[in-house]
Amino acid sequence: MSTNKESFIKGTLILAGAALIARVLGLFQRVPLEHILGDVGNAAYVQANGAYFMLLTLATAGIPSTLSKMVSERHALNNPLEARRIYHAGLMFAAVAGVVMFVLLFTMAPYYAAVTRIPESAVAIRALAPALLIFPLIAIIRGYLQGRNIMIAGGVSQVIEQIVRVTTGIILAFLFYHWGFSGEKIAAGATFGAVIGGGAALIVMLVYNAKVRRKDKVDRPGTLSDDAKLPYKKIYIEIFKLSIPIVLTAMAIPAVNFIDSSILKPLLTGYIGSDEATYVLGILGNRAQMIAGIPPILAIALSQSLVPIISAAFARGDKDHLKSQVTLAMRVSVLTGMPIILALATASYSVNGLLFSTRDGSSIIALLTLMTIFQITMMTSNSILLGINKATRSMVHVAIGIVVKLIGSYALAPLWGIYGIVTATGLCFLVITILNIRTMKKIVPFSIMGNRWPGFIATILVLSGVGYGLNQAGIQMEAFMPGRVAFFLTCCIVGAVVVALYPVMLVILRVVRKDELASYPKPLRKLLSPLMRLQRSRSSQTNSSNG
Repeated sequence: MSTNKESFIKGTLILAGAALIARVLGLFQRVPLEHILGDVGNAAYVQANGAYFMLLTLATAGIPSTLSKMVSERHALNNPLEARRIYHAGLMFAAVAGVVMFVLLFTMAPYYAAVTRIPESAVAIRALAPALLIFPLIAIIRGYLQGRNIMIAGGVSQVIEQIVRVTTGIILAFLFYHWGFSGEKIAAGATFGAVIGGGAALIVMLVYNAKVRRKDKVDRPGTLSDDAKLPYKKIYIEIFKLSIPIVLTAMAIPAVNFIDSSILKPLLTGYIGSDEATYVLGILGNRAQMIAGIPPILAIALSQSLVPIISAAFARGDKDHLKSQVTLAMRVSVLTGMPIILALATASYSVNGLLFSTRDGSSIIALLTLMTIFQITMMTSNSILLGINKATRSMVHVAIGIVVKLIGSYALAPLWGIYGIVTATGLCFLVITILNIRTMKKIVPFSIMGNRWPGFIATILVLSGVGYGLNQAGIQMEAFMPGRVAFFLTCCIVGAVVVALYPVMLVILRVVRKDELASYPKPLRKLLSPLMRLQRSRSSQTNSSNG
């Protein structure tokens, strides 16, 4: 059992590492693009990606994990030929879904662009559409190989795809810029990098798949007889039964981003003007959403490494173990996400000044980054509900959250402008989290922090003040050195101090306690163990004072 647990955590960390590299590479691409695209180009780039990821999620999300589960089960039952037939069914579905989504995005691009009042985005959307022919196939191959416990294939393909996408996207964008093309055509060149990156990722996945097939031919020669063939109809029923709730649950983030890119300009034009609304859309999509996407990566990877243990405890009916693991998963996700959120939010002005062409929108970046704590809890609780066979409830909660996002955006935008739209995003994630936790508590009573909330809130307030104060002091260095150098040094100082003080305060305020350390994932144990002397010394001081 411990070997399986270690293997899963290793696989999770491989995928988390790949996701982190992909995020960093994506940020590396967005920074130079933001400088050359212009207001219209930035808005077109945001809209193209919003529409694309929405359809890509519909075409792929849930299918790889479902396929992985089905393939893994067949191999566990020593039925590899049936597993390969399931894989072939998945490939056929991916091919059809890819064509349908490609045609839909390509033909509807001008109409969507017109409705959202950024007609220039149609070119970028169409340039990105061919990627939908490729990525569903990649997702199916990835799910199959994960079912065979070959996690490295997905990680390598993701990194290669990002490297090629970023490189070709930037090269095309700068060539178009040098040739004097308009912002929307530069955005189209940048988005087309995803198509080339997808081709590179597909080649990587096909190479890994070929290796597996060669090995299978040696280990298990033979073909599936007609009598033994599992009907495709039965396969698709099983796939869709498992995957539809996962797909709709996974829609939360792409749907929110799609809503923002679709309604922001129509909502704000009457209050701030058409040009300013276009500019704000570029800031939200190319700056704020990119930076706010960093904190959830490690937090969710660490919490999800506990999900198989939760699933096993639920299957056994072990309520005590289930309670401890659900509590731990939620607590770990919050604790590991918060320091990065605090560092990025309090230093948002310096981060903005360091990376982008202007310092406009720093408060938008700060607010959206703060809201990601609810995104982290939403995604972690969604995973737990999947682990305890409540995927349908999670799907319903996401649907309610999306409705809250829409209503909140229309209600708050007239009052607070872009900050109302961002606040509605936080409300969406918070509502989903609350509904998820209510469902989880009906199955097993638990508390995320219990009596530790005062210590945790005190940690957040103190470090928010420290981070903001250091940022305000650091930006004064701009008076006697180049601005980007001052911003870089300020980011380093704020990040180092906030991240270093955070675990110290958690231990001193007994938010994290020595007797529970053994249950934490290994990376957290290594970090927190040396600090536990602070807790012992505090305890001993208390005892001596009582004496």
